[in-house]
Amino acid sequence: MVTLFHTAPYGAVHTVTYGTVAGKSRSRLGRDDWIAAALTALAAGGPAAVAVEPLAARLGATKGSAYWHFANRDDLLRAALERWEADETDAVIAVVEVESDPGARLRALLARAFARPDHNLAAALAGSADPVVVAVLTRVTERRIDYLTTLFADAGFPPAAARDRAVLIYSAYLGAAQLWRTVPTALPSTDSAWEHFLAQADSMLLR
Repeated sequence: MVTLFHTAPYGAVHTVTYGTVAGKSRSRLGRDDWIAAALTALAAGGPAAVAVEPLAARLGATKGSAYWHFANRDDLLRAALERWEADETDAVIAVVEVESDPGARLRALLARAFARPDHNLAAALAGSADPVVVAVLTRVTERRIDYLTTLFADAGFPPAAARDRAVLIYSAYLGAAQLWRTVPTALPSTDSAWEHFLAQADSMLLR
């Protein structure tokens, strides 16, 4: 896949190898270590996979280590989701905003968003009834669609058309991740094919 930035792609998850937090005693795991482990578990198994006891076992830690940093499992899950929100929505928007031209901002965001559909945590969280997940996922989804709407409006589209395109592209973003999980052969398999795919999206959405 094509990645135009050195930071993690839109929607990606910073993972940690269980039991091998580099340079740290297993008895001294920090808040960030637990958050990274929770994000890894979320990507692999969804919200149900974020449970203190199995995470502690995989990290080689005690449950008390988790409860030193988090009040309970929901507190850990919320912290992980808020980290994902900050890294993969707030930080991404900040990177895209460096571009001065509205069309360039849209292209930069599209390239980043579709760079790694296999790392799309938003798709992995979709359909969850967990109230912690629902609250953060709703906020992230609305923020992303609102930002896309702003980009299309800045590119010259009327408000209704800008909103329609924003919803369309975000639906495609989630759909690409779902395809990757179910029928990955339906997606482009080489860098050049992926670049052509993105070029086609540009031509359809920006005309």
